[in-house]
Amino acid sequence: MAPRKSAAKPNVSAEDLKQYYRDMLLIRRFEEKAGQLYGMGLIGGFCHLYIGQEAVVVGLEAAAEEGDRRITTYRDHGHMLACGMDPNGVMAELTGRAGGYSKGKGGSMHMFSTEKRFYGGHGIVGANVPLGAGLAFADKYLGNDRVTFTYFGDGAANQGQVYETFNMAALWQLPVIFVIENNQYAMGTSQKRSTSTPDIYTRGEAFGIPGEAVDGMDVLAVKAAGEKAVAHCRAGKGPYILEIKTYRYRGHSMSDPAKYRTREEVQKMREEKDAIEHVRELLIAGGHASEDDLKAIDKEIKDVVNKAAEFAKESPEPAVEELWTDIIAETAPQEIQA
Repeated sequence: MAPRKSAAKPNVSAEDLKQYYRDMLLIRRFEEKAGQLYGMGLIGGFCHLYIGQEAVVVGLEAAAEEGDRRITTYRDHGHMLACGMDPNGVMAELTGRAGGYSKGKGGSMHMFSTEKRFYGGHGIVGANVPLGAGLAFADKYLGNDRVTFTYFGDGAANQGQVYETFNMAALWQLPVIFVIENNQYAMGTSQKRSTSTPDIYTRGEAFGIPGEAVDGMDVLAVKAAGEKAVAHCRAGKGPYILEIKTYRYRGHSMSDPAKYRTREEVQKMREEKDAIEHVRELLIAGGHASEDDLKAIDKEIKDVVNKAAEFAKESPEPAVEELWTDIIAETAPQEIQA
C-alpha cells in the first residue's frame, strides 16, 4: 500500500507519534480480545466494538488537558482506554466481575470514572448529549477553564434532544465540544438514507455554533481540529461542533451480520485509510521506528490485553448484596464542594 499524506502537518515529536500509535493499537487489540471473550460467552448483553475508529478519541485526547470531561454513547471502550482508565477494570466490567469499574453491574454500556472525568457510556441514543451540556454548564458555573467532549454518532444526530441542547449550549455559551463520530452507518442505515444534508456539522449554523468536518482516519488531523475546538471553548466563545468522519470495521454490535454493506467496501477502507497503518507509515518513513520497534510495541500491547483478560476471568462475580448498593447517593448541603 502506498503511503498516504496526512491532511495535517506531522508537527509532533517522534515520541508523541509513537504514543498515538501505542494508544490506538491498545484500543484495537483490546477490542479484538473483547470480541473473542464475547464469542466464548464471557461477555453478556450487547457489545459494540470501536475497531476502525481509534484515531477519533486518541486524537481528541491529545488535545485535552487534565480536568476536561468526556461523555459518550455505548461504543465506549476506546474512550475509556484513551483517557487512561485501567484495561483490567474495563475488561472486568465487560465480563460482569466485581473488579470492574462499576463493580460488574454496569457492563459494556455503563462504566464511569470520576477520577478520569469519564461520565459514561449511555445506551439511549442521543441521551448523553444534554448530559454533556450539563457537565459543561457546571464548569462554566464554577468558573474554571475546563472543556467537555460530548460524543455521539451520525444516527443520534437526527434526535430532537440534540438540537434542544445545541440551542441551550449556544444561548449560555457553554464550553462543550459536540463530537459527531460519523462512521457512515446508524446501525444498518447509511447516512445517505437517514440524513438530509451531506455534512452534519452544518446544522449548528442555525444556532450560531461553528464547526467543521474532519478526516477521522487521520489522528493528526483530528488532533489539530481538536486543538482548534478546545481553544474556541476555553476562550469563552461557546460550543463547537466537530463532525469526524470515520468508519467502523465490525458490525454495529456483535450480533450484527452487517449485510447492509459489502465486504469489498470494508476491505477498501482497511487497505487505503486505516488510521493505525497511517501512523505506522509515518514512523517508518520518518526514521522514528523500525519494524522491530513496532513489533515490540505490538507484543507489549498484547501482553497488557491478555493480562486484562486473565484479570477479568479471575475476578469474582459481584456478591448478591451488591444488588442493594449504589442505588442512591445522599449528600448533605454542607458536603457539596465546587
